[in-house]
Amino acid sequence: MINYKIIFTGPVGAGKTTAISTISDRPPISTDKIASDMARDIKKTTTVACDYGTVRLNGDDCLHLYGTPGQQRFDFMWDILTSGGIGLVLLLDNTRLDPFQDLEFFLDQFQDFINQTQVAIGITQMDRKSSPCIDDYHNHLGKQGLTIPIFDVDARKRHDVSLLIKALLFSLDPGLLENHD
Repeated sequence: MINYKIIFTGPVGAGKTTAISTISDRPPISTDKIASDMARDIKKTTTVACDYGTVRLNGDDCLHLYGTPGQQRFDFMWDILTSGGIGLVLLLDNTRLDPFQDLEFFLDQFQDFINQTQVAIGITQMDRKSSPCIDDYHNHLGKQGLTIPIFDVDARKRHDVSLLIKALLFSLDPGLLENHD
């Protein structure tokens, strides 16, 4: 049996908790609490420690999914959660004021982890705000010499979250997907 650990991160409201709940094979563990700061303007609850779910792969292999808190004041959890991880899923909310600023912030904050692993990016809420589009994100990253898989995802749809995870696994090692669906 092989265990893999993937980290989900992004700003408050980007869909981390929802994505893990959508893809997890069993009810996930959540540390959501009533939002008491600026997060309450975005949603009623916010993650304060982590979200946790699992996905059973073919055979006995297992993906362990950990979602970070989106608020910078809980950034001490980010280093704790990335320990032993094989890759990062960055979710960004396209309706936020400046999603490129969020992109840069999280790529910078997780740069050491990304340098040792890989990252895949999911853009949520594109059904509510279609600009910037996926090409705009690719162009933005391309100017920095970065080639990162980027997808329009609905964190409520298992297929979308699965595609994002598969892209991350493929970028890490195409062989990881040979015996896994």
